[in-house]
Amino acid sequence: MKILAKIAIIATIISLCVCCAGASNDGDEGFNIAEYTPIHATGFSLMANDEGAKLLRVTRPWQGDVVAEQRLAIFPTKDMAEGYEGQYIVGAADRIVCMSTSHIAMLDAIGKADAIVGVSGKQYIMNEAIRNNSAVKDVGYDSNIDFERIVALRPDIILMYGVAAENRAITAKLRELRIPYIYLGDYTEQSPLGKAEWMVAIAEITGCRERGESLFMDIVTRYNTIRESVSNATKPRVMFNTPYQDVWYMPSDDSYMVRLVEDAGGEYIYKGKNPTGGSKGISLEEAVRLVDKADIWINVGQCTTLRELHAIAPHFASSDVVRRGEVYNNNLRRTEAGGSDFWESAIVRPDVVLSDLASIMRGDNEELYYHRKLE
Repeated sequence: MKILAKIAIIATIISLCVCCAGASNDGDEGFNIAEYTPIHATGFSLMANDEGAKLLRVTRPWQGDVVAEQRLAIFPTKDMAEGYEGQYIVGAADRIVCMSTSHIAMLDAIGKADAIVGVSGKQYIMNEAIRNNSAVKDVGYDSNIDFERIVALRPDIILMYGVAAENRAITAKLRELRIPYIYLGDYTEQSPLGKAEWMVAIAEITGCRERGESLFMDIVTRYNTIRESVSNATKPRVMFNTPYQDVWYMPSDDSYMVRLVEDAGGEYIYKGKNPTGGSKGISLEEAVRLVDKADIWINVGQCTTLRELHAIAPHFASSDVVRRGEVYNNNLRRTEAGGSDFWESAIVRPDVVLSDLASIMRGDNEELYYHRKLE
C-alpha cells in the first residue's frame, strides 16, 4: 500500500511536467504532409503538419489479425501540443526506456545510447555499455513491470514491444502516470532492410532523423553490394531449425531468414511449399527427408556443438550434412544469461548477417560475426 501511495504522489508531480495525453488519436487530421515514406519497411510512416510537428504512424505494431494503429506526435513546443489527445512528446526524447533489445541497438547505431535510462531484462542485453551501466535500470517485463522505478527514471518516452496485442494493463497505467509510449513493430517486418529502416523512426523520436536516414542508406548500399557480388554457380540447399515438441517448424518463403539465405546465394530447401503466412509445422519424418537432402543446415536452436545437436535431434545424427559438419547456428555472440546479439544488433546490421551467410554458402567460415560452425 505504501508503494502504491508513493506512486500516486509521484504521478501527480509528473503530470505537471511530463508532456503526454490519453489514448485517443483526436487531432491527427492536421498531419497530412508526407514527411518520410519508408523504402523497405511496411509498418510505419512519418507525417507532418503545417506548423512543423511530426506524427509517427505505426500501422503494424505486432503480429496477428487484430492490429490497432499506434501513433505518436512530436511537437516542437509545449504550446503546440495543447489540446492534443493522443500520445505525444515535446522536442527530442532524451530519456528513453526500451522494452526490446532491438531498440537498444537502433539507438546505439544512431549515437543515442546515452539516452537509454531503463531496459527490460538487463542480463540478456549484449551491449556492454548498457548492461554494465548501473545508471541504466531494469524495469521488468509483462506483469512484473516496476512502475515506481519507471516513474523515478522520468522517461520522455517508453518504446514498447507487443507480441500479439497491446498490453492494456500496462498502457492504462502509463496513461494514468502520464508517461508517453509507442509500440514499435520492427520485428514484424520480413525484409532484412525493412527491419533496419525502423532506425529512421527512432531517429525522428530522438531528433536526429537526417543521421538515421544517412546511416540506413549506408546499410542499404553495403547490403546490396554483398547481394550483387554473390555468384554461386550451384546454390546450396539450406535447411532450417530443429524440432520443438515433436513438431518441426519451417519458415515461409517470404520470411526474414529465407530472404537472407536467398540473397546470400542459397536455396531454401522447402521453397514453394509454404509461400506466406508464417511458419508451418511438418512431421519429423518429412524433416528427416529434408535434412538428408540439405547441403547446409542453419539455426539449430540453442546448440553450440554437434554433440548438443545429437542430443536434441538424435534421428539426424547420421545425415550427410551432419557428417560433413555443414551445420551452423546464429548464437556466436551471446551473454552468459543466454541473450543473443543476433536478435539485438543484427537487426540494424543486416549487411553483416548477409556477409556471414554468403561466406557460409560458399564454404568459407573463418571469420563469421554472428554465426558459428558447430564442431
